Amino acid sequence: MATYEYLCSRCGPFDVKLAIGTAPQTHGCPVCAAAARRVYSSPGLTLTPDGVAALHEREEQAREAPAVVSEVPPGKRVPRRPHPALSQLPRP
Repeated sequence: MATYEYLCSRCGPFDVKLAIGTAPQTHGCPVCAAAARRVYSSPGLTLTPDGVAALHEREEQAREAPAVVSEVPPGKRVPRRPHPALSQLPRP
C-alpha cells in the first residue's frame, strides 16, 4: 500500500492509501465528496545517523542469523559490599 496525497479545493489536502500504481488523477473528498486532484510531493526521506543505521543493520541481520553464545562473556566483576545493617547483627 502506498499513501497518495490529494487536494480538495474546498476542504484542503488529505491522504489516501491505495495499492501501488492504482491511484487515479482525481479522488472523492472524504468530507464533501467533491473531486479532488492528485498532488505530487517529495517523498518523506530522513537522514539517519551512522550509529543508528549500523545498529539497525545489525538488528536486521540478527533476525536471519542470530549470534550463538556458548558461555557468559568475561567481564569486570564488581565487589559486593555487605549491607550496613548486617554489621548490627549479634555475632555467635
